[in-house]
Amino acid sequence: MRRYVPLVILAALMICPPAKAQKSPTLEQFLSAPFPTELTAAPAKGRVAWVFNAQGARNIWVAEPAADGTYKSRQITSYKDDDGQDLGEISWAPDAETIVYTHGGDLEFPNASYPNPNSSTQGVEQDIWAVALNGGAPKKLGEGRSASVSPKGDSVAFIFKGQIWLAKLDGSDKPEQLIHANGNESELRWSPDGSKLAFASRRNDHGFIGVYDVAAKSLLYLDPSVDADSEAAWSPDSRRIAFLRIAVAKGHLPFSPRREGQPWSIRIADVSTGKGQEIWHADPGSGSVFHEMVAENQLLWTAGDRIVFPWERGGWLHLWSAPVSGGAAKLLTPGNFEVEYVAASKDGREIVYSSNQDDIDRRHVWKVSPTGDHPEAMTSGTGIETSPVLASDDKTILILRSDARTTLRPALVAGKGEIRDLAPQSLPADFPANAMVTPQQVILSAADGMQIHGQLFLPRDAGDGARHPALVFFHGGSRRQMLLGWHYMLYYSNAYAMNQYLASRGYIVLAVNYRSGIGYGLNFREALNYGAAGASEFNDVEGAGLYLRSRADVDPARIGLWGGSYGGYLTALGLARASDLFAAGVDMHGVHDWNTEIPTFASSYKPGERTDFARLAWESSPLSSISTWRSPVLLIQGDDDRNVPFAETVDLAEALRKQGVSFEQLVFPDEIHDFLMHRTWLAAYHASSDFFDKHFKTPGK
Repeated sequence: MRRYVPLVILAALMICPPAKAQKSPTLEQFLSAPFPTELTAAPAKGRVAWVFNAQGARNIWVAEPAADGTYKSRQITSYKDDDGQDLGEISWAPDAETIVYTHGGDLEFPNASYPNPNSSTQGVEQDIWAVALNGGAPKKLGEGRSASVSPKGDSVAFIFKGQIWLAKLDGSDKPEQLIHANGNESELRWSPDGSKLAFASRRNDHGFIGVYDVAAKSLLYLDPSVDADSEAAWSPDSRRIAFLRIAVAKGHLPFSPRREGQPWSIRIADVSTGKGQEIWHADPGSGSVFHEMVAENQLLWTAGDRIVFPWERGGWLHLWSAPVSGGAAKLLTPGNFEVEYVAASKDGREIVYSSNQDDIDRRHVWKVSPTGDHPEAMTSGTGIETSPVLASDDKTILILRSDARTTLRPALVAGKGEIRDLAPQSLPADFPANAMVTPQQVILSAADGMQIHGQLFLPRDAGDGARHPALVFFHGGSRRQMLLGWHYMLYYSNAYAMNQYLASRGYIVLAVNYRSGIGYGLNFREALNYGAAGASEFNDVEGAGLYLRSRADVDPARIGLWGGSYGGYLTALGLARASDLFAAGVDMHGVHDWNTEIPTFASSYKPGERTDFARLAWESSPLSSISTWRSPVLLIQGDDDRNVPFAETVDLAEALRKQGVSFEQLVFPDEIHDFLMHRTWLAAYHASSDFFDKHFKTPGK
């Protein structure tokens, strides 16, 4: 039967040509939003500061309460270049009118040489700077890092070459070395009255808590022992210090499970005599090995003379409190979830923290008192809220928050269910929030039956009946967890953006939270036989591939792997052991031989002296399975990597050549592990996308 179209419609079609297909966002747009770190409340005036990394240009921003009850934000430094120079370690002056910070170098490795990823012929330096909020250029106080402003507001202590130095806050005098002592000093903590400075002194196989008296110019070590003491927490009256004591454990090596050990303890020492005593110790068994929360200090001296601390008794990281006088500890945060970022109010009466309580693949903010056991949820829903701090009024909660479509940004918790962004003007106008897909929670079975969580990114045309290429993504760490939204760490925020970009190009992407990661309890993190002790995570790699292969919307011949660091290790392991399942991969600075990697974090390790462990570590490495590796791979690494030796990539490339396996390489001279330059991330991700397109023949969009 002939179909007739009204003339008016024909005329309209002739006048208005068909709309062009909407252009997909670029990788540059997915990575365009500034990333905030170091949300730091001021000690006065309700102010808060953070660092924004805007496409490689790092600057300090400040927000403060306005007369109408809102917060107004502004940028107070003016660094403009993507030069690879880090910025952070914010410390407020007590009047909240000046901020001291570190600029330059690598903030992850304090004793390493300064990285120069921009290959500057002039060299680089790591310095302490002070900037006033009322205007003016920053003032350089001295070379060093980890500054701490005195509560008296006149001086700044900082670390340079492992020693403690002191500078005037106004920059009027040259800095002077405060202490000449053995060890590498860190964790600078002023007493509340500003008369003394506590610090941790690392001495290879042990460590002390030192206290420097500014007026007397004297040094005292508190209750020294053969163990490792750290995390000094001052009493409100500046007379005592609480600290952690971790028993020596020379036999254990990194990247292998450790569920139990010699129990750790909390001690209190008098700063006038140095005499100390134990007030609490962990029970044997679950929680006997100390596991840290993310906080300025692992011990919080709170109101009522109680110490709040993290403990994994029962298999989950929770907050506990114990009286300074000694006695049983009280559980503050009961349940099957993990506590993460923690901060206390100035008066010590409130503790705010983020956790995955009731929402295991997200984060929300909670509040509890040092004596309570009924935490109150301050945020909820489908977003992610983390890094809470309390403003100087001890009431206002400030956070970092994200969701599935919009990246991390600083915000104010205005009330139940209401969150207000502090710097909405910072988001680029062309940031492609509307082009994002919402990842789905997936719980799949590993090859050995363990239940593994993941996030599934489906392209918008996933329901077209076609079979799509698919990629499995593995995070690094391995002590990390990918979430159902933008991540709160820059490395993994970039990875989330890349997964969104790949989905926009027609790939189905599965991000896998494999065993030995965080978020699912002690036994999951300390998984039996993981890493160098057996590579049990390969069960999760294989299970993810089989899951994708079983889907009707996935082309089983076009399943690939990608990941960085520990994720690069699992990518290489998957390609080496299961090239029949995984057709191609991108391995960014991955581990390929555990016996090469372990000395980076345990310098005393000698494979020839630990032959049984070394043999197992080799068998757990991708290089041991090179004979079955057939799939092509792209290798990416910076040659100034301090986390994974560049030799790992060199050795793998040599082995792949001998095996006749096709590989491509992308090497960044002078770049480190966690790429410092934004353009390095773009180059690495563009190369990765092009590599998968070439091998999986996916048309660009």
